[in-house]
Amino acid sequence: MKKLTESEIKDKIELLQDWDYCDNALNTDFEFDNFKDCMSAMNRIAFECEALNHHPEWKNVYNKLEIRLTTHDAGGVTDLDFKLAKTINKIVEVQD
Repeated sequence: MKKLTESEIKDKIELLQDWDYCDNALNTDFEFDNFKDCMSAMNRIAFECEALNHHPEWKNVYNKLEIRLTTHDAGGVTDLDFKLAKTINKIVEVQD
């Protein structure tokens, strides 16, 4: 997978709601009504990650979920990170 240029990332991130690009990764956070809803979303995301064989760096504290996407093998952000971010947005949107 080819690492995207800064320009390519800036163009693509404008089309991706609720995500930022910093520290060589796509970053977002979500807040859910409770721990159970947060864990439910994480489990649904985990299945999609396995299907893509691409796994996020994430942190959960009670009802909050922080996600960081980068392709370690490529040394930065790739199209795969954007694909996973779009999938995550669809999953979380259903949860709301």
